[in-house]
Amino acid sequence: MDVRLTSEQRQLRDAAAKLADDLGPGSVQDLDDDSRVARLEKAVDTTGWRALRSDGASGVEVAIVAEEFGRGLVDVPFLGPVLADDLRRHLGDDQSPWTIGVGSEAVDARGLTDAVILRDRQILSASVGADIADAADLTRRFAELGEPGEPLGELSADDTDRWYALALVATTADLVGVSRGAQDLAVDYAKMREQYGHTIGSYQAVAHMLAESRALIEGSISVLRHAAWAVDELDAAAAIQAARVAKIYCARAAFTICETSIQVHGGIGNTWECLAHVYLRRALASTELFPVSLKEIDLGVS
Repeated sequence: MDVRLTSEQRQLRDAAAKLADDLGPGSVQDLDDDSRVARLEKAVDTTGWRALRSDGASGVEVAIVAEEFGRGLVDVPFLGPVLADDLRRHLGDDQSPWTIGVGSEAVDARGLTDAVILRDRQILSASVGADIADAADLTRRFAELGEPGEPLGELSADDTDRWYALALVATTADLVGVSRGAQDLAVDYAKMREQYGHTIGSYQAVAHMLAESRALIEGSISVLRHAAWAVDELDAAAAIQAARVAKIYCARAAFTICETSIQVHGGIGNTWECLAHVYLRRALASTELFPVSLKEIDLGVS
């Protein structure tokens, strides 16, 4: 595989990064700014990125957007709708945004009323209910899922497996983005916070922690790129295996990087006002969406 991004993919990455930087929350207080969220929602809707798969985009391109949105803590739906789009494109449906149902929950459902569920290769619809009040993730809405309705259609075994591989890749890409965002937050703080007359980043104890996090990020990018490419280029079983390896590596790395970011911030890292906990919360939520165990990787179970 060629891990280099094409010029079009680099443009997509830059556009997603700019949108996230311009309209994503820059502070915990920004999470409650309804006018900012409305502008962000309009911007994401205008891009058409929620329907990437039905527009012929690859798994790599879905991962590119998911990663930048994770880095910028984008708090309007993307992950749920893009996975729903990958299911509904097989039905010839209109592509108005729906989200995805996982277990008893509608995921990434802010402002959405309908969800699609994949169960034993059957695609079913369900309504999005009331918010789940104790959801850890402060950037995405998790809601109760209504009872599934009549089947909308059925996927082939290969399409079902490839959708699962894409779901793992998309949540993994979010984790990689969260890792990068948490790392950037810590590095910026280490550059300006002074102790004993020097910035804390000049001390080896802090610099080494940040360097170790950077190494974990590079490893995460590597396994993610391979898994994203595999969604469309390898057979379905190999694509799932690559995605599982990427998910478990990146989930563990993200947890370590987010905790390191909190530690670098010192006491302020444990306060509500510091964004570090928002990154950690999102990482925990993405880890539990389509979770993977080491046993599944070792045995190669499907």
